[in-house]
Amino acid sequence: MNISVNFLNSKSKHLNAEHTAAFGRRVDEIRREVMDSLGESDTQYIYKIRNFVRYSEIASRGMLMFGGWIPPVWVVGTGLLGISKIVENMELGHNVMHGQFDWLNDPSLNGANYDWDTIASGDDWKYTHNYVHHTYTNIVGKDHDVGYGLLRVSESQKWEPRFLLNIPLAIQLMVFFEWYVGVQNLHLEDALVYKTKTWKQVWADATKFRKKARRQILKDYVFFPVIAGPNALPVFAGNAVANVIRSLWSSAVIFNGHFTEDAETFEPDNTENETRAEWYLRQIRGSSNFTGTDWLHILSGNLSHQIEHHLFPDMPANRYAEVAPKIKALCAEYGINYNEANCFQQFWSVWVRLAKCSLPNNMTAKITHSCAKVKGIFA
Repeated sequence: MNISVNFLNSKSKHLNAEHTAAFGRRVDEIRREVMDSLGESDTQYIYKIRNFVRYSEIASRGMLMFGGWIPPVWVVGTGLLGISKIVENMELGHNVMHGQFDWLNDPSLNGANYDWDTIASGDDWKYTHNYVHHTYTNIVGKDHDVGYGLLRVSESQKWEPRFLLNIPLAIQLMVFFEWYVGVQNLHLEDALVYKTKTWKQVWADATKFRKKARRQILKDYVFFPVIAGPNALPVFAGNAVANVIRSLWSSAVIFNGHFTEDAETFEPDNTENETRAEWYLRQIRGSSNFTGTDWLHILSGNLSHQIEHHLFPDMPANRYAEVAPKIKALCAEYGINYNEANCFQQFWSVWVRLAKCSLPNNMTAKITHSCAKVKGIFA
C-alpha cells in the first residue's frame, strides 16, 4: 500500500510512509536476531514442557483413579489435571502447531502433525487461527475471533438486540470455551441467527469436529472412568472439572490479549494491499500484553506477550520475554501505543469493553458523556 498510516481514535501516533517502512525494518531486525540464535536452550525448554505435561497427567490421573473417592486427593488430582491440560494446550500444542519448533526436525513436535488434547481438531484450528486470525487480526468481518460470532467487542460491529446479553454470553463462552473453539470453523451463527447457512451444510462441514469430539469424549468420559472401576464417578467428575478449568483459564488469556479497552479493531478497507510494516503496526495496535510471574507466562503459553506473538507467531514463545522490551522500546521511539498492564487490570478492562459494546453506540456515547460530566463535578 505504501501510504501514510493514520490511526483514527487511537493512542498511537500518526506515521508517514517513510517512518512506517523504517519501523518495519527495525521489527525485522529484532526477529532475525532471535531466529538466528535458536539452539540448545530452546530445545531443552520445549522438551521440559512436554515432560511436565506427560508426568503431570500421569500423576493426576493416577490420583483420581486410585484415590479419587478421598476429597482432598480428588481436589489435588483434578487441579493438577487442569494445569496439565492448560500447559498442553497453551505452551505446547498452540505453539507447536504454529510451527515454532519445526526446525528441530522432531516429528512429534512438527506443526503439521501435532494434534492437541482438546475438542478442536488440529486442521480446523490451524485454519481458523493460524491462517484467518493471524492474517486478518482484528479486522471486523474477516477475523472470526472478533467476538467468535457470539459477542460484540467492537463499535464497528453492527448492534443487534442479542448483544444486550454480552456479559452473560461472555461468561458461558468462557465456561464452554473448548467447545466454542471446536465449532468455530462451522460459523454456527450463520445457521442460528442470520439463516445464510443450512444445518445440512453445518453437518457436512463438521466431519473433522465430530471425529475429534468423539475421540475426546470417549477418552475423558468413557475410557478413563471405565478403567477406574469403583472410582468411575470421581474420575468422570474430575475430568469434567479439569476441562472447565482449562476453558476458563484459556479464554481469560485470549480475552486479555484481544478484548481490552485499548485493543483496536479495524475496517477491511486496504488491508489486502498492506505492506509488511503496516501489518506489524496492526498486530501491535490490536493486541494486549499482561505482566506476571514466570509461571503465569508458562500457563498462558506466553500469550501474556500477545503483542510479540502476533508479530512473530512462528518464533518459539519462550523467547517472547526476551523480545518484549525491545518491541516496547521501539514502540516508544515511534509513538506507538504498547498496550500492557497487569493481568487483573487487563481482565477488568475486558468486561468494561463488553459492557459498553452491549449497548448501541449512541447510547454508549451518551452514558460516557454523562459519566464524564458527573466526574467533572467532583473533580
